[in-house]
Amino acid sequence: MDLQLESEKFLKKLKDIQLKNDLIVERAYRSIQLCRNTLYIYKKEIVSKGFESIESEINFFKVTKQIPLVQLIYFSEIHSFEIQFPKADKNYQLKFIKKKIHKLNRFFLQNLDFDKYANSRALYFDKEYYTRDYMGSYHLNISKFYFQDPDFSTPRDMLLGQLKANNSLVNYLEERLFKLKNNLNGNRINLHPTEKIPWPFSNADWVELVYALWAVGLKKQKELSIIQVSQKLQEVFDYEPKDIYKGYRYMKNRKISRTIFLDRMATSLLFEMDKSEE
Repeated sequence: MDLQLESEKFLKKLKDIQLKNDLIVERAYRSIQLCRNTLYIYKKEIVSKGFESIESEINFFKVTKQIPLVQLIYFSEIHSFEIQFPKADKNYQLKFIKKKIHKLNRFFLQNLDFDKYANSRALYFDKEYYTRDYMGSYHLNISKFYFQDPDFSTPRDMLLGQLKANNSLVNYLEERLFKLKNNLNGNRINLHPTEKIPWPFSNADWVELVYALWAVGLKKQKELSIIQVSQKLQEVFDYEPKDIYKGYRYMKNRKISRTIFLDRMATSLLFEMDKSEE
């Protein structure tokens, strides 16, 4: 079986469900069914045929399985959230959403080390994290999935899925919160994150921007850390930064200008302003 082709079919069916179901709960329910069926197909293939190499096993649990798994966790959370959402009392509804966001923030803090590893593109723990031979060596992290099939799970594939799903869930809840605060009662809620913008600059430029936003005031917003500011930017830009703290040390040691990217931004903006006045 061509699992890549199966993944493409899955994504197409998921898109069809989105187009055919306007009601959020119904859309989530249909998506959950599709995700479960797809994972069942994957499991049958893996259990019967196994893997040709450690590398192919890592790729399956780190990449291929994540495609339906992330959507399963994401839509399961949305379905649960929406059926429990208070029917009346705006203030109570606001508290309900904020409580859920606060719970997600705790999850990210509890799994900060693994989140940093997953976003760093590092590979040195992949064998331990994404192969089945190490299931007995690592304890289960906080999860609603208390039982994990040893034939179809690794120590961290579920946690990776939760991190990815919860990043999207934060976007969903923040949109829900915005609409409620501004009395926007439309039925259309964006169940999928907005398409990300490619990051055309360097990693050093990313570090400058993150630290500048943090220093100018974001550090006072909910006591956001550097990593959290970076993660927020990653919701907009299609980029995975590397060695943020190391990049900051390098930036501080520059001899001429320590803010090359920010200087270029300011110069470019001033140029555009001057040109518009001609």
